[in-house]
Amino acid sequence: MYPQNKFELIRYFTAKVKALPSDPDQRIRQLVYLRALRTLDNVRVHFGHFTSHTVILPVADRTPRGPRFAKVIKSEEKGSDVNLAAHLVNDAHMGVFESAIVVTNDSDLVEAIRIVTEQVGLPVGVLNPCEQPAGGLNNVATFYRVLRKGVLKKAQFPRALKDDKGAFSKPQTW
Repeated sequence: MYPQNKFELIRYFTAKVKALPSDPDQRIRQLVYLRALRTLDNVRVHFGHFTSHTVILPVADRTPRGPRFAKVIKSEEKGSDVNLAAHLVNDAHMGVFESAIVVTNDSDLVEAIRIVTEQVGLPVGVLNPCEQPAGGLNNVATFYRVLRKGVLKKAQFPRALKDDKGAFSKPQTW
C-alpha cells in the first residue's frame, strides 16, 4: 500500500489552539505550522474547535498532608475525529481514493474505518504515532503500524520555508 503509492490528497484535522498562561506562544507556533502546510499543494486543513474550562480533579501524586483535589484548566479538541470520520466515509463512497492511510490513535475512528474496509471494500491502513495502541484500530485496519520516531523526524519541514508572502522559519519547537 505504501511507500510505492502516490498521495493525491492529504487531509489534516486539527483545531485552532488558544494560548494558555503556561504556553503563551502555542497559538503562534500553530499558525506557523498551518502556514507551512499551505506550502504543500495536496494538503487540505479541516478545523474542529477547542474548549477550555476549569475543573476540579483528584491529585495524582498526593502527599500525606497535601490537597486531595486541584483546580485545573482542561482543554479538549472537539470535532476533529468526527470530521475525519465523515470525510473518510464520504471520500470512500465518492471514489476519491483507492486506499487510505489514517494517522491516529483515536479509537473513536474504529467504526468509520470498519465501514470503509468492510462495507465499501477499500483498504485503510492505520499509522499510530503512539506506542500504546487504542482499542480496536488494529482489528479493523487493512494494516496497522506504530510510527517509529525516526520516521517522524525525517518527515519534518525544513528550517526555512517560503510561500507567496515570503520567507519564514520553523520555530524551535512546534
